[in-house]
Amino acid sequence: MANELLRKIPKVDDILKHKDWKMIVRKYPEDIAKDALREYLDELRISIKEGRATTVPPAGDIISAAQKRAALVTAPGLRRVINGTGVVIHTNLGRSLLAQKAIDAIVNAASHYTNLEYNLQKGTRGERYEHCTHILRRLTGSEGALVVNNNAGAVFLILNTLAEGKEVIISRGELIEIGGSFRIPDVMKKSGAILREVGTTNRTYIEDYERAITDGTGLIMKAHTSNFRIRGFAHETSMENLIALGRKYNIPTFYDAGSGLFFPMGEANTQGEPLITAEITKGLDVLSFSGDKLLGAPQAGIILGDSTCIDMMKKNPLTRALRPDKFTLAALENTLILYLDMDTAKREIPTLAMIYQDGNMLKRKARRIATAIRKRCASLIVSVAAVHSEAGGGSLPDVVIPSFALVLQPQAMSVGHFEERLRSLDIPVIGRIEKGRLVVDMRTILKDDEPLLVAGIKTALRG
Repeated sequence: MANELLRKIPKVDDILKHKDWKMIVRKYPEDIAKDALREYLDELRISIKEGRATTVPPAGDIISAAQKRAALVTAPGLRRVINGTGVVIHTNLGRSLLAQKAIDAIVNAASHYTNLEYNLQKGTRGERYEHCTHILRRLTGSEGALVVNNNAGAVFLILNTLAEGKEVIISRGELIEIGGSFRIPDVMKKSGAILREVGTTNRTYIEDYERAITDGTGLIMKAHTSNFRIRGFAHETSMENLIALGRKYNIPTFYDAGSGLFFPMGEANTQGEPLITAEITKGLDVLSFSGDKLLGAPQAGIILGDSTCIDMMKKNPLTRALRPDKFTLAALENTLILYLDMDTAKREIPTLAMIYQDGNMLKRKARRIATAIRKRCASLIVSVAAVHSEAGGGSLPDVVIPSFALVLQPQAMSVGHFEERLRSLDIPVIGRIEKGRLVVDMRTILKDDEPLLVAGIKTALRG
């Protein structure tokens, strides 16, 4: 039986002459299409030999299967998704969305030559970092500024420049780990600096820092615990006290501020989230933070502080390895320009706009979409419920933001299967399962997501 089926499999040369094959090679590279065809036929032969296949598909179906494989090979891996999780700065889904002004700046930089490293006034070579330096100084009052590719790179560069071969004093409770196994002790070791942890996990005093100072001390560091909090019997030494201690012993101070908050954001300011502008006025030597978290800009590491320290970092050979490209600089500079007017920033920077969205508006959105779904999906129970969103991205771990969500419960399949089907759409819908129901939080559903969400739910139900 198996041998008879194997003989019925069309020859590759015959399939290549089929009229439907010509349609494939117009759409996909011929080598890719042929490889897809051979892979399918090989798997078909194995299935027949193992008894899993009892028929041989017609040539048209074989070509269709090959086309699907060719489509998978040539499809980009990075795809648009609909974020229904309610996590605004979702690390797994690309973190902050960019303002339209930043997007336009990227398109302009990609479509035309730019003065990336050309001084238009002098007609000579310039520095790429100058494109963001002036606006960062204006917004923060910092003496110097430098942009690298991310905050992990910024921390690494600062430690290597200011404390290579020297001890860096930091509280044991601030030896943090963020996503992707980025750990302060590991980064410090790779940078060439020597870790000198002081205090305990929950309580560290200024006396602990002072007792640790030796002739080999190169830096006093503080790291903002942006993705967790220590409560109860705890004590944290203030940045002001650390700065005073650094000045007493002529040792530079560095604050890894994490998320990059530029102005109070509701509950955020009461939860110990540092304001970048306020921290700079305290007189520390160096501060760093992320561009793609609460700032709402592209991925970048932003370093502010004393111009002498900044100049030292610019001369460090590592800076070239960590430098941002023209797209990052274009998007970051245009995002920062929006911060010149806070109302404009809250309205036009998506991260801020989503966090500040009014609850009543979210409820109306949920009801509108729920009505549209009910009209198209009779086998789905749809309701609207009050939920809580999160800032995400390792930011504001204690802050929950009241929101509204669609609660979806399919009748003809399990919630797990329904969630899997939503993830398998051409534009996947990512939600969260709670108490046996699928929750789609409205806070992170964009205006142009709405029709796609409704259509995607209908498609997922029909399979």
